[in-house]
Amino acid sequence: MTPAATAGTAHAERFSYPASAMAGDYLRAAAGLVPTLLILATVSVGEVAGIVLGGFAAIFGTFAVRTALRHTTTLEMGGGELRALGLRGAALRWCELDRVKLAFYSTRRDRKSGWMQLELGAGRTRLSLDSRLDGFDAVVRHAVAAAADRDLQLSEATAANLQALGIRMPERRLS
Repeated sequence: MTPAATAGTAHAERFSYPASAMAGDYLRAAAGLVPTLLILATVSVGEVAGIVLGGFAAIFGTFAVRTALRHTTTLEMGGGELRALGLRGAALRWCELDRVKLAFYSTRRDRKSGWMQLELGAGRTRLSLDSRLDGFDAVVRHAVAAAADRDLQLSEATAANLQALGIRMPERRLS
């Protein structure tokens, strides 16, 4: 490792998804996958039912794998970039940032409960993280600063979600 690379990682901040935040997703995946597989393994079902149940098993299995990948990924912010460390690693350089989208997904009609998802892009590199990440606000703040440095246009929805987090973007940067 070069001295510059060592210096960049010496002050890097690391963020991860805590097990407590991921437990619900693991339980949802198991609640769908286990009964579906048990039915397929123990009951003689027709072709159509087998296809339907197999589809459900594939959906819940995919969700379980995505949950595990997210849970085992660590994000490292420093040295001018945001790096996802894990099986699906990626590095997004802040000086190349070309997309910032912050979306809120409500779990209730009153919109008082839900989660936020941050989507970042730099060229072909894309990173998506949600508000269960320890340090989510710090990453969002850094992304907004990088977007301001790059004079990126942000949507009204992103600006409203930033405001909900207590982060303001200059008016001229809204599209």
